[in-house]
Amino acid sequence: MKDLTLIIPSKRESESLPIFLKELKKYKCKKKIVLQKDDTKTINSLKKFKEVEIFKQKKLGYGNAIIEGINSTKTKYFCIINADGSMDPKYLNRMLKLCKNLDLVFTSRYAKPGGGSEDDTFITLLGNKIFSFLGNFLFNLKISDILFTYILANTRSVKSLKLKSTDFRLCVELPIKAKKSGLSYKCIPSFERSRIGGFKKVNALKDGFLILTSIIGHLFT
Repeated sequence: MKDLTLIIPSKRESESLPIFLKELKKYKCKKKIVLQKDDTKTINSLKKFKEVEIFKQKKLGYGNAIIEGINSTKTKYFCIINADGSMDPKYLNRMLKLCKNLDLVFTSRYAKPGGGSEDDTFITLLGNKIFSFLGNFLFNLKISDILFTYILANTRSVKSLKLKSTDFRLCVELPIKAKKSGLSYKCIPSFERSRIGGFKKVNALKDGFLILTSIIGHLFT
């Protein structure tokens, strides 16, 4: 796993992140914590973790954290894995093995057998089903969980996409641009765990509207 960097977007995760990093210690890969420079509480919670890289964003936003994390990554592969512990690292070995012959490996809470979630709500489930349907229908994506960013990929391949979305619209920009660019990918089941702490940072109505406009916008680019 020495050729893998875990990109860990972290916003106000001082409770969850130290617990999750202890779990990640057995995975011998690079760990890059991406956060805002004024998030001192989370930064201070990392003092005992000398092996991690703390990367301070130049701009704001979840999507921006991922983009800056990817663009600064030097290993052959990267994986987006959230700081709240909901994305189970037990899938990393399989994802990395698959990515040896692919550009990206997406995970899905709705793929069977093995997919599921302890964190999904009716609203997020419904929204995801709708957006995944639109992505599949309009762009022939063949992805059942378009809003789930637990993704492992070839760093050079994704850098070539020149991602731009600074917020949650990155969830749909990444797979749509990957498809349009002819990158190879596979979608595998993944079980989403309950968050260790904190709260969802998604505004279902606001972010849902932005994601919808993003999907429509990609029809004309």
